[in-house]
Amino acid sequence: MSAPKTLPPRSEVPAADTWDLSSLFTSDDAWREEFAAWEKRIGEYEKHRGKLGESAKNLAACLDFDYDFERQAERIGVYAFLRTSEDQTNQDSQAMVARYQNIATRASEAASYIRPEIMAIPEERIKSYLEAPELEAYRLVLRRLLRYKKYTLSPREEQLLAMQGEMAGAAGNAFRKLLDADLKFGFVRNEKGEEVELSNASFIELLQSPDREVRKTAFHQYYEQFRGHENTLAATLQGSIHKDVYYARARGYEGARAMALYPDNVPASVYDNLIASVRKHLPTLHKYYDVRRRKMGLPDIHHYDTYVPILTDLEIDRPWDEAVELVTSAVKPLGDEYVRVLTAGLTDDRWCDRYPNRGKQSGAFSSGSFDGAPYILMNYKSTVFNDVFTLAHEAGHSMHSYFSAKSQPFQYYDYTIFVAEVASTFNEQLLSHHLLAKATNNRERAYLINREIDDIRGTVFRQTMFAEFEKITHEMAEKGEPLTVKTLQEAYRGLLDAYFGPDFVIDDDLSRECFRIPHFYRAFYVYKYATGMSAAVALSRRVLEGGERELNDYLGFLKGGNSKDPLDLLRGAGVDMEKPEPVDTALEHFGKLVDELDAIL
Repeated sequence: MSAPKTLPPRSEVPAADTWDLSSLFTSDDAWREEFAAWEKRIGEYEKHRGKLGESAKNLAACLDFDYDFERQAERIGVYAFLRTSEDQTNQDSQAMVARYQNIATRASEAASYIRPEIMAIPEERIKSYLEAPELEAYRLVLRRLLRYKKYTLSPREEQLLAMQGEMAGAAGNAFRKLLDADLKFGFVRNEKGEEVELSNASFIELLQSPDREVRKTAFHQYYEQFRGHENTLAATLQGSIHKDVYYARARGYEGARAMALYPDNVPASVYDNLIASVRKHLPTLHKYYDVRRRKMGLPDIHHYDTYVPILTDLEIDRPWDEAVELVTSAVKPLGDEYVRVLTAGLTDDRWCDRYPNRGKQSGAFSSGSFDGAPYILMNYKSTVFNDVFTLAHEAGHSMHSYFSAKSQPFQYYDYTIFVAEVASTFNEQLLSHHLLAKATNNRERAYLINREIDDIRGTVFRQTMFAEFEKITHEMAEKGEPLTVKTLQEAYRGLLDAYFGPDFVIDDDLSRECFRIPHFYRAFYVYKYATGMSAAVALSRRVLEGGERELNDYLGFLKGGNSKDPLDLLRGAGVDMEKPEPVDTALEHFGKLVDELDAIL
């Protein structure tokens, strides 16, 4: 019998497979030195208190300091976050994050007077400030800030809210530690007879096994841990939802969703139209599940049957270098600079932390900053084809960060999540197009179409279901309805029944999925995946079928940072997300793919 496959400790991971964080800090000691200097600067906020309404020069001086302080804080915070994501059990990096969060909360408290002081400046005077040359660099900042006037509280109330920063994150932090460090899932024997450690990182890999018994065992064994901790998990999710509702009520928003949409200046109709369009196309999704069941020769279909490719015999091992080559070849339509910078980042410049290790944060992310490289965390598995698309996705985020930081000043470089998901899924569309063009027969084409179908299913349909769950549960809290293990699972089960359809077998364990989704601790975020993919489908075709103008429009969007509202940035790139057409177009494309898959298999 072969020895069980376990994840290596962080100390045994080769340096070449890890990210090089020296663009931020050369060592933890260098971080501590900068941290100490940063902490000492908090007192400088007091020099500007009470003076912002005296002159445009005074206000400019305060904003200069505030953004310089925030720029320093970003570098310190990103480094600490990246270090702790390497190994969630590392006490030293956890201490770095805790120290950063503590001082960031103190700094937020010290700076809490800025917003109310600006809001208190008489209307005629603030109008004159907006035309003053000293404040030219902050004109858009101030206009955006003044939108919040009706939601801004008194200086003392703002200070009290700022003091709650660490406490507000407690539920999400507890969930993360439980999910990534404390939950132990045991071992599962894979289709090769190997014992594999079941973890958040290996769960999807096991669900992609061609052996149904392996998939079924992994699914139920994984959720057994969530069943055993469901009361704790329900309490943390409840705490996160109540936190959102509290802040919305404290500031006078109509509700938690309205508060979440306000910064992007996105109307609720965009969110509701997304749900309506997806609901309209659910019969096509149900048809796909039946196609999948029939083509796999299954008597019935469960959730653990939805991740494995229908044509499992076409799965091959793709080492990291091959994945990088595929991604960089796929993005060639975006020009020489894009390809050159990304290729260096994924190879010699070591932007990416590549493989799973013990205690490493699950999933994948891109973490861009103004002064550092746009780092990527992966848990790359060479036998999981979708990980190549995950790499393309995160590379899209990182190149968005690269172009934004290069093209915008600090106060306007950090793009919103709403547009971020366009840049990432755009790259996935390019990769799919590239691979389909290389397909040599119908089986290869069917394999790739199956993957693209599952990508749209996971990004548009699934994330919209998540968005509905967030909407429902926050409305429950706002109405005073209890959020318990039972009520949360009932709400989720109702959505599962609707989205998977009458012929899909819903295992009871699947209702516990609502307790394991990290995005639920950052509510009203996931809908942006769905709108982002819809926009990306339209824009990728626009670039692939267009010329220099269409490419420049898209690169201009990447360079735009947050210099315009997200919907305006997208209009400039060539798509209007206030209309239902982009979502409907993406889902009509989904329907055509389902029909083609059914025909050629």
